[in-house]
Amino acid sequence: MTLTMKGMVLTGHGGLDRLEWREDLPVPQPAPGEVQVRVLAAAVNNTDINTRTGWYSKAVRGDTASGAAGGYDGDSDADGGWNGALQFPRIQGADCCGIVSAVGAGVDPARIGQRVLLRPMFAPAGDTGDLPLATMGSERDGSFAEYTTAEARHAIPVTSDLSDVELASFPCAFSTAEGMIQRAGLGVERVLITGASGGVGSAAIQLAKRRGAHVTAISTASKADALTALGADEVLARDAPLPEARFDVALDLVGGAGWEAVVAALRKGGRYVTSGAIAGPIVELDLRTLYLRDLTLMGSTFQPENVFTDLVRYVEAGEIRPALARTFALRDLRAAQEAFLAKDHVGKIGIAVAG
Repeated sequence: MTLTMKGMVLTGHGGLDRLEWREDLPVPQPAPGEVQVRVLAAAVNNTDINTRTGWYSKAVRGDTASGAAGGYDGDSDADGGWNGALQFPRIQGADCCGIVSAVGAGVDPARIGQRVLLRPMFAPAGDTGDLPLATMGSERDGSFAEYTTAEARHAIPVTSDLSDVELASFPCAFSTAEGMIQRAGLGVERVLITGASGGVGSAAIQLAKRRGAHVTAISTASKADALTALGADEVLARDAPLPEARFDVALDLVGGAGWEAVVAALRKGGRYVTSGAIAGPIVELDLRTLYLRDLTLMGSTFQPENVFTDLVRYVEAGEIRPALARTFALRDLRAAQEAFLAKDHVGKIGIAVAG
């Protein structure tokens, strides 16, 4: 007899109607070297929306909001995911806090019962290509169901008094932010963070302050107090002019029309890191600005394995805290994504999976 579970399935690229609630999904079984995880909680991320809509496709040139509810016109099937075409149906969900419920061959049975966080971005076993990368909920099924599986080395035990949904707010956003910060080598410097009220931006505030940086955040004025409470030293309104040649590092999640001003805000020798482009992926660069001011421009997606284990250590030490705005039941994932898209919150939208 095949065991079944409940979950939300993405049936193809497009609008919210592509999310389908199912109660007859087969429970995944761990392969050799893997663990099965009973999912306790998950969360919503920009990548969930972008994967659903096929925004990663080169055919899409606009911002992420314009197609977030209804999808984009055109064919994204060939390259709508991080690494090209996705296989549908797909269970999304990059964030996962859960309990190891079974183990595959070669995995210590003592791991059963461990509370774990799953590494959301990882190099798949056996992939020897350049910067190999897969993402939970994209290249393999994720946490928007009652059970999932992962390579045992990517299920990191966590000891914390935080709730399951609070822990689930960390993996994707905080590891993305920590990856950017480590890529830039941020120290006791002045850093500019765009999109600062979102999951990655609000995580970057805390993680930058942990390293002793002076943080200037860009967001709406109504969210300034919340961002200050997270550690921002200064909050600039989105439509305010940026000071020129002031920052050592820019952590940019926005791109779009404001990109040139962000680059101009860097001091000579400054470092720019991007891991998102919610305002649009197409920007204009004057190469004279790049070379005459000795700037360094970096993309950040691939994460060395230490990024996530470092993050879990920060959580266990109480050095960072969750910024959880609201929580929805998994069955209400469409409503959770609608709340996420309204952008009225600071931090993360949590998903309670275990009843």
